[in-house]
Amino acid sequence: MRAIVSVGTAIALLTVTAPAVAAERVETPTIVVEDGVTQPAFGYASAIRERVWVETDFDSDRDGVKDVIRVDLIRPAATEQGLKVPVIIDNSPYYTTLGRGNESELKADLDGDGLLDRWPLFYDNYFVPRGYAVALVDMAGTAGSTGCPTIQGANENASGPTVIDWLNGRRDGHDSNGHRVVADWHNGKSGMIGKSYDGSLAMAAAASGVDGLSTVVPISGPYNYYDYTRSNGIVTRGNDYLVSLARTITADDPARQARCAPVWKEMAANDGDEHGDYTPFWHERNYLDDAAKIKASVFLVHGIQDDNVRADHFSKYWQALKTYDIPRKLWVGRVGHIDPFDFRRDVWVDTLHHWFDYWLQGINNGIMSEPKVDVEPSVGVWEQHADWPIPRTGNVNIWLRPGADSAGDLALTPATGAPTTRSFVDNPSQTEATMIDNPSRSNANRLAFLSPPLAEDLRISGTPVVSLTASSSLDSAYLGAILVEYGPSTQNSRTGDGILQTTLPEECYGESSPFDDGCYRPVAYRPTNVTQWRVSKGILDGRNRNSIEAAEPMTPGTTYEMSIPLLPEDYVFSAGNRIGVIIVGSYRGYSAETLTSRPTITVNTKVSHISLPVLGGQQAARLAGIPLR
Repeated sequence: MRAIVSVGTAIALLTVTAPAVAAERVETPTIVVEDGVTQPAFGYASAIRERVWVETDFDSDRDGVKDVIRVDLIRPAATEQGLKVPVIIDNSPYYTTLGRGNESELKADLDGDGLLDRWPLFYDNYFVPRGYAVALVDMAGTAGSTGCPTIQGANENASGPTVIDWLNGRRDGHDSNGHRVVADWHNGKSGMIGKSYDGSLAMAAAASGVDGLSTVVPISGPYNYYDYTRSNGIVTRGNDYLVSLARTITADDPARQARCAPVWKEMAANDGDEHGDYTPFWHERNYLDDAAKIKASVFLVHGIQDDNVRADHFSKYWQALKTYDIPRKLWVGRVGHIDPFDFRRDVWVDTLHHWFDYWLQGINNGIMSEPKVDVEPSVGVWEQHADWPIPRTGNVNIWLRPGADSAGDLALTPATGAPTTRSFVDNPSQTEATMIDNPSRSNANRLAFLSPPLAEDLRISGTPVVSLTASSSLDSAYLGAILVEYGPSTQNSRTGDGILQTTLPEECYGESSPFDDGCYRPVAYRPTNVTQWRVSKGILDGRNRNSIEAAEPMTPGTTYEMSIPLLPEDYVFSAGNRIGVIIVGSYRGYSAETLTSRPTITVNTKVSHISLPVLGGQQAARLAGIPLR
């Protein structure tokens, strides 16, 4: 139960009847607060719906006319009687193409009056009756907005701040007749929320430092598009991915696609697909660069098993938020690319409600006194912690011992004696399953290292890093590292986006209108029993060993020190199971590229190691049975 420190003024809607000689006077309506949260005191079916076009400062389709951003708004009718409300904004490119939410809902004007009748997601049904406005923003270059999508380019990133400027009277907007529209019902505070692309747009708005943005709730969003399409110099999404995505989000508008073709051709010429390095093209698509500008609070949500938007997006941003002491909260679930409304619905709606009430309505309901982090280290087991990585986590170096022709060992100290090397040949057609299966069996295309069976559970929380001292027989090499648990465990079954799920019958959250209800089908995990599990993975282009901005050819036979950061994890290795570290070359299925030249890679096993973020540090690793020698 959340402790209520204090509660803002809570006054029910009142109608005061004056003496007969005076005209009837209506008190200004206000929100109603009970138990620290706003109550549904305003009707949803009677809510006011508007459509506004907001003027911008950019011309992304280069037609000589500044772009405009279309905004669909819904707000309580009481705003016409003086009620001042905050705005919850979901800025998205998907409203007329892929849709939003687990049910892929689209925006819809069903009665042809030019106003929205069907609103995707539950935010309108739930929050409008509680004294909020909700704005669905067509991202620049999509749906009812003009311009061209540039996939997290500057024009898209400005969509949210442009709308916030209009809400706060700093920019002009107009209706379908060209008449000026002002948001004189707005209380000056806005919050942005959204999953995936929508989440990245929310973070971009926060990183702009725009005044009036009080909080953002980015869910499973890419916050550095280089990291979304590349990893340490290796392209992970195929050539011209950005143009392909731009075509997907404009599939409803062939005329726009034709107009935007020159813009997209320019994008394709500058994205660096031919080398995978970080170039100036990515700066505007990297919100970490501007984290110091953030004024809003940030509530991050991410699935640790998200293979679409990988978990390093949240972990890097979480560290940046800590660096700049930005008010923050974090959920890390053992799930894939999925909204918490679909995997932890009741707790999510309650938590989000408290969060928005605190930051947008000014209700001191205790949400900021709670632990900052909710994390799910095992399927269905949620914990709260003060931070992430969770406190008392320490990096432990575990050394790769040489072994014989099959698996080597893992130990807390390096091998003694003269340096020992192990070699393997890159096999670009090798699958992940082949890489990790039968680790004790000889395989000419990988190296495997195993711990003894663990004496106790071992928890990691953070980002493992494999440090290799290695050489290539050629002037290039791709390197991959995989962290594996060998032994029985229960896991959420994987798909391309992260996990398999089962759809359940509808549940309703919030009120309805004749055209729009608040009913949605939740999903459930589909756990599976496995005998081995890929815990984390990482890749590196050896030519980018010192920098992702500049490739340096490798001299054949020369030994280099190279670090491969794996994806962040919060995971429990079970007692009786073994920890495995697998080293490979090209990593088919993770990267979009492989090296067909098949170099031989030689690893110095005396100095190569993995750094594991272990809860309890070195002592916990020793108690779990990782040997000293």
